[in-house]
Amino acid sequence: MKTHEINGIRPFSALIDACWRDPYSLQRLLKDAIAGVTVGIIAIPLAMALAIASGVPPQYGLYTSAVAGIVIAISGGSRYSVSGLSGLLIATLLSGLFLVIMGLARFGRLIEYIPLSVTLGFTSGIAITIATMQVKDFFGLQMAVVPEHYVGKVYALLQALPTLDFGDTLIGAVTLLILIFWPKLGLRVPGHLPALLAGTAVMGILALFDHPVATIGSRFSYLLADGTHGQGIPPILPQLMLPWDLPAGDGKPMALSWQTLSALLPAAFSMAMLGAIESLLCAVVLDGMTGKKHNSNTELIGQGAGNIIAPFFGGITATAAIARSAANVRAGATSPVSAIIHALLVLLALLVLAPWLSWLPLAAMASLLLMVAWNMSEAHKVVYLLRRAPKDDILVMLLCMSLTVLFDMVIAITVGIVLASLLFMRRIARMTRLSELSADNGRLVLRVNGPLFFAAAERIFNELLVRSENYDVIVLQWDAVPVLDAGGLDALQRFIEALPAGKQLAITTNTAD
Repeated sequence: MKTHEINGIRPFSALIDACWRDPYSLQRLLKDAIAGVTVGIIAIPLAMALAIASGVPPQYGLYTSAVAGIVIAISGGSRYSVSGLSGLLIATLLSGLFLVIMGLARFGRLIEYIPLSVTLGFTSGIAITIATMQVKDFFGLQMAVVPEHYVGKVYALLQALPTLDFGDTLIGAVTLLILIFWPKLGLRVPGHLPALLAGTAVMGILALFDHPVATIGSRFSYLLADGTHGQGIPPILPQLMLPWDLPAGDGKPMALSWQTLSALLPAAFSMAMLGAIESLLCAVVLDGMTGKKHNSNTELIGQGAGNIIAPFFGGITATAAIARSAANVRAGATSPVSAIIHALLVLLALLVLAPWLSWLPLAAMASLLLMVAWNMSEAHKVVYLLRRAPKDDILVMLLCMSLTVLFDMVIAITVGIVLASLLFMRRIARMTRLSELSADNGRLVLRVNGPLFFAAAERIFNELLVRSENYDVIVLQWDAVPVLDAGGLDALQRFIEALPAGKQLAITTNTAD
């Protein structure tokens, strides 16, 4: 057992392994600094875009990226993960508690038991939902109310298409095209900043013709404690606050009660499940890129700690982001220090760049999230699964995807795992069969091949009863039975009771006849 391991959990394992066990040099610090700045450039616009998509002002996304980014980098179990966000404050805090409980209960490795068809289904469903939410700002549609449910939302968007704004659409299209084609240039500089600059330049050209477009500053405003009022993002650091003292949907402080917490628990659990799965999948991807190994339980605890602390500074749900984390590795990161530097850069942007960030067009931000949704969907894997996978896996994936879009992620994961398990058991049960070894002189010798469990046993012994009808001695060879459960034993007992008087049954694990 390693010196800092507690009940199989290694607190701060990523930071200790990367900066203590591996000697940390000035050269490594420089690499981490370059990587941190690179990822910070990506994180600043994305954090704001994701906050807007979550229904909160953009500065809360920056608070999340900064506060949770530092906490998770210090306490997490993956050296290279960089955290993103989504959700609301109290539900975020509850989701953090769920994540810590999962880590302490050592659930980190359970991610391996969730089938690919389920994870692809719900991540693709979330990607579809995110992409749909960006249609309004991408095309500059005029909508007084956006329905909550997906079908109603799509119908309302279709009805609003005649209000399409040419300027917003042009900005969105230019930004998106640069995001798509920038990687083909082979440059190490991320395409997010050039794409945003191009979108903002198009906005400037449109302004010459007096064509207004929606920006962060035109949609969002703030009021500081000293009475200062402004548009866009307040140029201040995250302030310590109690999440439940912030205004609720009706503008009044939320009444913290058991009823309120009970209503938020399903959403919090959904956020925790998404955070756990996304973070652990991200850590696995980074392991493959770097040859290092993450500590899954510590990673869950680190993610939980970040989500518990962030709401007290205005932060919403944070989880490891595969795109940013991969960019972190490609930029030369060697330790969690790069994620800390990225978070510090976000804080610096709050103080220095807030007035400029308020000029970013919402259509360009929508383009960023469309690219996030595309990457999250892993469309190439979905297409491959549709073309190559068994029909059972395709059914599970499509069902999870549909349930995620139309209802809820928890429902999708629950139904998906149950259905996948049932279909898997049916598939395994069909592999169990009887093969005849010999049949002469009133003696029948059969071999049972495969697991003899509840899903297969009834069929096997019914078949055995029919095949042994004309024989006085039945010999069963069980050398090829790897599993025998209570259902198999019960079916065996009932078979023995159903045998006619005078028939003999022998069971052997000896391969010799």
